[in-house]
Amino acid sequence: MKLNLSRRTTTAAALTVLALGGTVAATAPASAATTTSAKAAATATYNGACGTGYKVIDSTPVGNVGKVFLTWNESTGKNCAVTIRNAPGAKIFMAVELNISVNHESTPVVDSGQYTSYAGPVYMPARGECAVWYGVIGTAKGGDSGHCG
Repeated sequence: MKLNLSRRTTTAAALTVLALGGTVAATAPASAATTTSAKAAATATYNGACGTGYKVIDSTPVGNVGKVFLTWNESTGKNCAVTIRNAPGAKIFMAVELNISVNHESTPVVDSGQYTSYAGPVYMPARGECAVWYGVIGTAKGGDSGHCG
């Protein structure tokens, strides 16, 4: 009689897992957890696209794929906005829009197109005004308003 050792080993391993309370998930390779965590932790950071003198004063998530950043330059009195993906990739529709408060009739400044990593920058004089910013990456959208001064 010939024994099938592989089946016997598998059965013994399964019984051991059951005896230990089903902790088989703990045996997943560490590299799998690291890869998943790295993807989840990837988040857009401001890339300096607005130029010298601009400091980030706010950011708003664009879904879970990026952020739209609002910056301010004290010496020029201008806001700047840029939409940045969490990770560059193939070209995708992206947009950034910047405006001042709705109490004034103004036309928003917009940059949109097929981009790999960011849309913008766009600028608008905003001293004494409230900023309104908005970003799009694919079908994800996000925006906010504030920073009145």
